[in-house]
Amino acid sequence: GQIVDRIQNSDPGWTAERVLGAYARQATLAHEQTNCLTEVMISDALKEARELDRNFAITKQIKGPLHGVPISFKDMYQVKGYDNSIGMTRYCNQHSVEDAGLVSQVRDAGGVLFVKTNVPQTPLAFECANPVFGRTTNPYNPDYTCGGSSGWEAALLACDGSALGFGSDIGGSLRIPAAFCGIYSFKPGYARFGSSTGIRRTTPGFEGIHVCRGPMGRSVDDIELACRLFFGKPSQLNEWLPPVPYRDATLAKKLKFGYYKSDALVRASPPVQRAVQETVDALRRQGHECTEFMLPDMVEAGRLFIAMTSADKYETLLSHVGPDPKDASLFLPNITPRLPAFIRTFVAFCLRVFVKDSIFSHLFVWEAHGFDGLICPVNALPTIRHGTTKDLAVLAFTTGIYNVVDHPVGIVPVTRVDEVKDVLSDIWRSSGIKGSLLLYGKIYERQKNPLYDATKLHGIPVGVQIVGKSWEDEKVIEMMKIVDAALGERVFGPGSWSPKHL
Repeated sequence: GQIVDRIQNSDPGWTAERVLGAYARQATLAHEQTNCLTEVMISDALKEARELDRNFAITKQIKGPLHGVPISFKDMYQVKGYDNSIGMTRYCNQHSVEDAGLVSQVRDAGGVLFVKTNVPQTPLAFECANPVFGRTTNPYNPDYTCGGSSGWEAALLACDGSALGFGSDIGGSLRIPAAFCGIYSFKPGYARFGSSTGIRRTTPGFEGIHVCRGPMGRSVDDIELACRLFFGKPSQLNEWLPPVPYRDATLAKKLKFGYYKSDALVRASPPVQRAVQETVDALRRQGHECTEFMLPDMVEAGRLFIAMTSADKYETLLSHVGPDPKDASLFLPNITPRLPAFIRTFVAFCLRVFVKDSIFSHLFVWEAHGFDGLICPVNALPTIRHGTTKDLAVLAFTTGIYNVVDHPVGIVPVTRVDEVKDVLSDIWRSSGIKGSLLLYGKIYERQKNPLYDATKLHGIPVGVQIVGKSWEDEKVIEMMKIVDAALGERVFGPGSWSPKHL
């Protein structure tokens, strides 16, 4: 919004071309530090920016709400004249012949597309590495991941290398990277956000859990702007998307939030629990009611997720990998085929048709508690070391549960790991359930080089999930504003990152 306003007001030095130049330099720095870019489209973007400036000089009218805003896209989206290889060699050097629907919508709004960002080898991984572009690192510590599968987008935005980005989410792909990198993101409910055409898919025809498209940004305002523009907006007459535009939500002065600091999968680490508690404390100071509750069976949520994503043994998903070596992060696709096919197929059908309603409508009885929203962890860890996803893939169930029930979820950064506050204290060790003893041991009790180390993780961002009911996406965005304001000044948003962090 600020970029558009300054260009529209003809503020000295503010033109689409100069704004693009500033972001192009920052994106270059971000790539040098994190290896986050795939397609670099700056030459064509400069032509678009100059054309915007020429037209504005003549008409004094902006093209649209994103006039001159540098925009980045996850690599899966087609951009005419460029690859969308999604990190697989079989799709390299195959330039797209047209823009994806959402890309066209962004252009029509005046946005300037200038880079695309990397992805894992498949969307079912939250560690970003593939054989084509290599590994992307966390902008705050190169030994740790930026998350996935929209992780490179998050790394770029955290480094101020883009003004607004677009990704996707099937089990946490918009949310995990946002939390790991200290930015904002939003996973809408299915079929709320923008066009779905022109996206390279590794699971065509898959209906078990739908991929959600959504925005990533450096403020809640960024998220709201994108949702206002693209909610209920298909790009083709034959595209199925409910014509439900953004609907302003009016919230009560006093809200009731449910919260949990850990789930039964494995006990959340100290900074993750602290982030939830600090959010709850901030909301209570503003007069909101916050009630702690126990999340229903996370193991069942995991079973649902695996069953609904693996009915074909992930054969369709893995068929796109071709001759490329499989990355170690592909835990679920590698382990699930060991289950008999008839079990996977039948269980997936039953869970989708019957159990989703009968179990999860029971587990998430919002009216019984009267909750307006939920505050909860994004992951048990603030981030993970490279190469450890193969042991920790199930941690994504903490976000994946909300894909199963199709609830809208926003991410707000809260705090950072503190090597003093966030040690494994006796109080932490003695409080709550451990969850999976296998996971607990790997994460916290390993004698050499434990996966959780507050000293090594010092300074890594930690965020929270803000969850709402289905079809209450706009209410979630309003709750994100309330949480963000209640937490007050923090070192997040534009200008909060610099190379000194590495």
